[in-house]
Amino acid sequence: MRILLIRHGDPDYDNDTLTEKGRREAALLAEAAPHMNLGTCFVSPLGRAQDTAAYSLKKIGRTAETIDWLEEFSGQIDLNRHPEMEKAYQNVRRLEDGSYAPRGVWDMLPSYWTERPEYFDREKWRESEITCYTNVIEKYDWVTGGLDAFLADHGYVRERNHYRVERASTETVTFFCHFGVTCVILSHLLNVSPFVLWHGLALAPTSVTEVVTEERQRGIASFRGLRVGDISHLYAGHEPASFAARFAEVYDDMEHRH
Repeated sequence: MRILLIRHGDPDYDNDTLTEKGRREAALLAEAAPHMNLGTCFVSPLGRAQDTAAYSLKKIGRTAETIDWLEEFSGQIDLNRHPEMEKAYQNVRRLEDGSYAPRGVWDMLPSYWTERPEYFDREKWRESEITCYTNVIEKYDWVTGGLDAFLADHGYVRERNHYRVERASTETVTFFCHFGVTCVILSHLLNVSPFVLWHGLALAPTSVTEVVTEERQRGIASFRGLRVGDISHLYAGHEPASFAARFAEVYDDMEHRH
């Protein structure tokens, strides 16, 4: 089985759609779509993913089913209830009334999470400080539970850290979704902590990530990555990659966010 994970184009987060650059990126992705064997397509319910998918779906003459658990990973921390956790975040935004704005739970400072070994462990991250204050485990299990149910419907049943093959398949499925949830999906399939991927990867808008099953023993499958964050379609169209999902290479680069 082959899974393609495609991030949405350069986002207009305020309006949950694409910027003009994002639309150029999605159009270039669509030019490559006929050669990518997208298989059966599925899409996040959020507008920026739907808008990105629309270009490729129109190009190949297909439709996509919307899946709720493909929406962007929504685990958040309320710093109004847990101000002691401000140490883990940077540039914390306050609202007009002086209260803290909600913050994505995984967007931590390296100086915080890298000094706590539990965040590197595929099981112990569930016992980390942040999980005491947030819904991160609930949201993670919702996504991975949805993924495992999907895979079971396609013949692959989760057993501990691998999949039992009830019906072997060489089909392709494509998920048009988001960076955060892609890292959750990959962490589950590859059996690593999501924090390592949230901080160790930056998947550019419209990038393509590919994982496939390997069945080295009959009836036992695991997943392996073949490519991560491929933006060759942007290179082909001479379109530079968006900076979305990245931070500045050097701290004094004030044109990029910190």
